[in-house]
Amino acid sequence: MTTKQKNLLIRIIIAAIFWIPVYLISEEIINVRLPNILLFILFLVPYLLVGHDIIRKAIYGIKNRQVFDENFLMTIATLGAIILGEYGEGVAVMLLYQVGELFQSYAVGKSRRSISELMDIRPDYANIEEDGELKRVDPDEVETGSIIIVNPGEKIPIDGIVKEGSASLNTSALTGESRPRNVSPGDPVVSGCISLNGVIKIQTTAEFDESTASKILDLVENAASQKSESENFISKFAKYYTPVVCYAALALVLIPPLFVLLTGIGRESYGSVSALWSRWIFRACTFLVISCPCAVVISIPLSFFAGIGGASSAGVLIKGSNYLEILSKVHTVALDKTGTITKGNFVVTEVHQNSISQEQLQKYAAMAECYSSHPISLSLQTAYGKKIDHTRVTDVEEISGEGILAKVDGVMVAVGNEKLMKRAEISFSPCNRTHHGTVIHAAISGEYAGHLVIADEIKETSREAVQEMKKAGVDRIVMLTGDDAHIAKEVAESVGIEDYKADLLPQDKVKLVDDLLKSCKTGEKLAFVGDGINDAPVIAKADVGIAMGALGSDAAIEAADIVLMDDDPLKIAKAIKISRKCLKIVKQNIIGTLLVKVICLVLAAFGIANMWIAILSDVGIMILAVLNAIRCLFVKKL
Repeated sequence: MTTKQKNLLIRIIIAAIFWIPVYLISEEIINVRLPNILLFILFLVPYLLVGHDIIRKAIYGIKNRQVFDENFLMTIATLGAIILGEYGEGVAVMLLYQVGELFQSYAVGKSRRSISELMDIRPDYANIEEDGELKRVDPDEVETGSIIIVNPGEKIPIDGIVKEGSASLNTSALTGESRPRNVSPGDPVVSGCISLNGVIKIQTTAEFDESTASKILDLVENAASQKSESENFISKFAKYYTPVVCYAALALVLIPPLFVLLTGIGRESYGSVSALWSRWIFRACTFLVISCPCAVVISIPLSFFAGIGGASSAGVLIKGSNYLEILSKVHTVALDKTGTITKGNFVVTEVHQNSISQEQLQKYAAMAECYSSHPISLSLQTAYGKKIDHTRVTDVEEISGEGILAKVDGVMVAVGNEKLMKRAEISFSPCNRTHHGTVIHAAISGEYAGHLVIADEIKETSREAVQEMKKAGVDRIVMLTGDDAHIAKEVAESVGIEDYKADLLPQDKVKLVDDLLKSCKTGEKLAFVGDGINDAPVIAKADVGIAMGALGSDAAIEAADIVLMDDDPLKIAKAIKISRKCLKIVKQNIIGTLLVKVICLVLAAFGIANMWIAILSDVGIMILAVLNAIRCLFVKKL
């Protein structure tokens, strides 16, 4: 509990201690008679003690021409009750309203603390070695390329590459998973991970502000600025709702009494003119207490904030509540194959040479692809297994969706798929492969040299992920891939996807996503899931773009609306379930709160609801709405 919350709690307790005996005296439950002026003074003490800040805020709002808010409503309603002689009720309203405010403040603080604990990845220091001793410095002071040392139990403060030592890393704060990740010299590491054992020396590859942990925290902290439609609706609603109920309360004060005075209808039931005005002013004050919109105004942003925080604890980073709301409406999911459904760790499984040796074929293929970072290119370089002299490779031309043309030692080499061979007008041999996989053809000096088969493993959880997406309410799942139809069919069938498109160039994927968007029903949205780097145009085109396996990938964090911090496709369904739970809670709070408000306002207008019912309808519904909103934090069982 913060100092501010403790001070408010103390004020509430002291005010309640003052109020209870005085109220019992005023209601003649305690047989002590006090003059009315003394009762007024005794009630005024707890009223000002517990409500002076509300009154001050109301006056400040009037001065700044921002009159209509909950502070104004509470001040007018309670002062009105006190002026009418209902001292006990007036003080009780302010007292219980502050109890509700304390509870709401505590709930929001708890929500923020929970998120801070779940996302406690920002390190406080970095270790550098000076004169043979370790020295702790501020991570901001560490320059790129410096050597830092991470001991067991410490967080990695800055992204880098392991230069010495090995360790198991706890990545749960980033991915939501408890499985450790083993690293050794040459492996990249990202900030926010915790070394479980072993001392490692890391050469930094980024500054502290540009490291993964800082970017993730900025993303979560700035998510509140991206407002959802529901939040924008509530903001507009409150803007018009509060003045309307204030004018309605004013009408309740003026119209019925004037009607009675002018027509004489029912005048005898009031006894006197002052009693007539008093009764309707008191009803208007009750009306104002009930009408306070704080339950909706507080609980809706809190629901989205808690939803984003709960998702981040599960390794799902959502860049704003607008994307959380869009995700809840997703009924079509388009998936990239490589790196999403499959592992993306390509391995050369077969080599079929034509006119040259196997070693020569692998050498020319690897050298031609040496400037590319595509997984297939990297697998060719790994299979070759020798250091490549990049100076021997010139005139490199990458043809999107087909392959690469390059000169190796002055000899023209073409490495790619069948489309590239046809473009180069080279007669090639079909592959009689024993393993399913991607076929990479190679031609040297215009002559066909052979081909290599590269296979990619399907992720263990891909089939379950497809089933979970269907359970989560996704009606259509489409796999998009640049691979040939034979491979696409095999992968799609193995994971339970009926709809797939193969042999796609990047521009083809954009067109297909555009067609899928047009086919979506009104109100339904489309999500595209890819690696966030090669699929950036498609991610931008979809209603919501999801980057898969983005741990340490700057491009993925920048490109996507939602970032999955590991490569588990099950997180897609998890993200959808979280969003739908959050929006369900938001709708419950909006409908439930407004329904109770409307019923109680009608009852107040007809004099059926008294001030105590008004207090319960306002403070009670606010507490229930906040409790309901906090449920968005708990997403582990989804």
